[in-house]
Order: sequence, then C-alpha cells, then structure tokens
Amino acid sequence: MITKFLGRVFSGRIFRAPQPKIIPFSSHGIARERISSHALKVTQTLQRHDFAAFVVGGAVRDLLLGREPKDFDIATDATPEDVRRLFRRSRIIGRRFRLVHVMSGADTVEVSTFRGGHAAEDSEAHASDEHGRILRDNVFGDQQQDAIRRDFTINALFYDPASQEIWDYHDGVADLKKRRLRMIGEPGQRYREDPVRMLRAVRFAASYGLEIEAGTRKPVRALAGLLQNVPAARLFDEMLKLLLSGYAFECVTKLRKEGLHGGLLPLLDVILEQPLGERFVMLALKNTDERVRADKPVSPAFLFASLLWHEVLATWKSIEARGVRGIPALYQAMEQVSQVQAEKLAIPRRFGTDMKEIWALQPRLLQRSGRRPYRLLEHPRFRAGYDFLLLRCESGEVDAAIGEWWTRFQHADENERQQMLTPEGEPKKRRRRKRRPKSEGGTANETPSADSASS
Repeated sequence: MITKFLGRVFSGRIFRAPQPKIIPFSSHGIARERISSHALKVTQTLQRHDFAAFVVGGAVRDLLLGREPKDFDIATDATPEDVRRLFRRSRIIGRRFRLVHVMSGADTVEVSTFRGGHAAEDSEAHASDEHGRILRDNVFGDQQQDAIRRDFTINALFYDPASQEIWDYHDGVADLKKRRLRMIGEPGQRYREDPVRMLRAVRFAASYGLEIEAGTRKPVRALAGLLQNVPAARLFDEMLKLLLSGYAFECVTKLRKEGLHGGLLPLLDVILEQPLGERFVMLALKNTDERVRADKPVSPAFLFASLLWHEVLATWKSIEARGVRGIPALYQAMEQVSQVQAEKLAIPRRFGTDMKEIWALQPRLLQRSGRRPYRLLEHPRFRAGYDFLLLRCESGEVDAAIGEWWTRFQHADENERQQMLTPEGEPKKRRRRKRRPKSEGGTANETPSADSASS
C-alpha cells in the first residue's frame, strides 16, 4: 500500500509540478524560421491533429546560446502509435523508452511522447538494478512530468513553433544567462538512476562554458564508480559525443578534475601521468577540436588510437623485454591493450581494426629505404598513419626530420625520391644466375661429376 502511494506521489498524480514560465518571442527572439523545415513540418502535422508538439531540449538550449543545433527533437502528448499513424515514413524504436523516428527527406526527426513520473517499483513498467540505475521505466505522462524527468534545467525547455513561445519549468533560461549547469531534483539520486548523467554534466559544462552548480557537482566523485555498471556500448556512445563535441580538450581536462576519466578509459590514467604521453594526447584532442569546429571530417578510430597509443608503447616494450621480437611483440601489445579497453568501452570492431592498422604502420614509417616507402604510399591507411606520425613528431616522441621526409617524399618526382632513399636501402641488383655448361650426356642442371671436374 505504501509503495503504491509513493508511486502515485512521485508520478505526479498527487503533487503536480509548478506551472511553467511562458517566455514570449519578444523576450527570447527565436523565430520559427530558425527551426529546421523537417522539424517544423512534424510539429505542424501533430498540432493539426490536436496533439501538443514542442521542439525540446538541446535545440532550444543551442538557439538561446546563438548556436546552430545539430538536431531538432520533438516532444508530444501523442503516443508512439499515434505518431506512427500520422507519418508514413516512420518507425518505433527503443526498449528502455519507446521513440519514433520520422524520416523527412534525408533527415530523421526524433519524436518522443511526454514521459510520466517514475512508475512504482512493483510495477511491470519499472525495473532498476541494485545500484538504482533505471533499466526500464516506460511510463507516459504530461508535459509537466516530462520536464521533471529531464536531467538539467537547461535541457527542460520547450519551444512552440506556432506561438514562438518557450515554456520553462525549472528556470533553465535564467541558468543559461548565469552560465550555470544545475540538475533537476536531488543530484545523487538522479546520477544513480543514470550514471551517464555525470559524463553529460562534464560535456555540457566544457562545451558551453558553464559552471557546474555546487550541489550538482558534489556527489560526482563519490559516485564515479557507478559508470562501471553502464553497458559498454552506451558508454562508448557518450564518450564519442564528448570527444567529438569540438571541446574534447576541455572535456578531458574536466573529466580529470571531477575524477571521472578512470571510469571511461582505464588506461588514460597511466597515459596522462607520463609527460610525453600527456602532450601527445592533448595535441590529438586539440587537432580533433580544430577539425570539428571547421566542419572537417574526424575519424573516431584515429582519435582512440591516439588516446591509447602510449599504453601500446609501454606494453610493447614490456613484451619485448620478455624476449619476443619487435613486430610480433607490437601485435601482441595491440591485442592486449584492445582487450583491456573493450571491458569498459565497447569500441566497435570497424574502429578497432583501423586503430590497429594505424599502430602497425608506425614502425614501417621509420623505414625509408628500398621499395618500402613506395609500398607504404599505396597502403589504404597510409594517410591516417602519416598524420599519426606527424602527431608523434610534434609531441617530441619521434625526430621531426622523419615527418618532414615523408611530407617531401609524397610530393617529390621519381628522381628526387631515388635521391631521398637511405643508402643502405638502395634496391639491390638481381644477380643473374649463370647457366652451367652442359656436360656430355647431361643437362645444364646436373652437377658435374668428380671425374669430369678433374679432367
């Protein structure tokens, strides 16, 4: 009886959330033309069929900060089945909470039904692990309850394209103005429900230049170990968002400050304790940030290869010390580091394969003789391996002259390339095999007899 009563309390059926602040267009200045045409079409269709529909979360936050949103998510009181019926090109996804992906042109708009308060623990709709992490909580509700279920105040903002108003339930707009990141509800409990929120706090704070509010920060260090209970695939997705945010350098710095980095990349602790390794990693992160901000393509495989390279180096030396020869020792080291990392962060196989190829190219790039440089230029991962080598040169790990040599060699003509090859590696002329004279009654391949040799 008590459990059911508490379930009713926390689901919002007895105590209602406060009414939102309605912020008019004249105050925030975000015109509906700033919304993507695809998201606008989805909200208009839903509203035309008497459903509530709002652009929600990160898109509203980004627009208020003067940034261009990458995605425009929609929240509605329509059920997934209702949404599915309205949009021919759509599909229902998700186990933890059902969503609808509406395909519009080449874009996909994510539509979620307003979430209700947490279901009672004895309900079939609710499931959590022994640490309090919610595994299943498929409860639909109203907009007020949905706002409570969101993580941070700056993400609980709803924009109505029809009226051009922002509905703000938790003073998220005020927090944005104060450059403050604040958790909705009791932070410790919210982190237990979903430990990934600790990583999101770091990413938002670093990416948007926000200060994590004291109460929101306080439980993080003590609860950091809960990240080990998060599925490796989900942890990888969140880590990738962090590293490709355009503010990876700031994010990793803040991860260290909050004591979270050890739970993500178990080997990163060791790397960042080595001056050379730390310089290499930070250079890789800065280069990645520059590419992201310039809208240039970024390879996750290259980035993770950079993060783990110095642990590969250390493991390689350790295996060589046990008597294993150079290249076989390197391959053992690559496999060992990858396996340890996979226990915590599920790096997809396609990235893991590329990482190993980048690592394997490094000793080959030190060989600048004979036909080897020519063969390397034809390798499908040469460019990634070369860029990785330049990063090693810049960090001081490898002589800068080697990187300069490869830069010249790529663009040189054949005569210059021949002159650049190191002397000891000049291709040897093939010796022509001398044909043995035929002996009487024999063939050219027969060995002369002792008698014939002496005569």
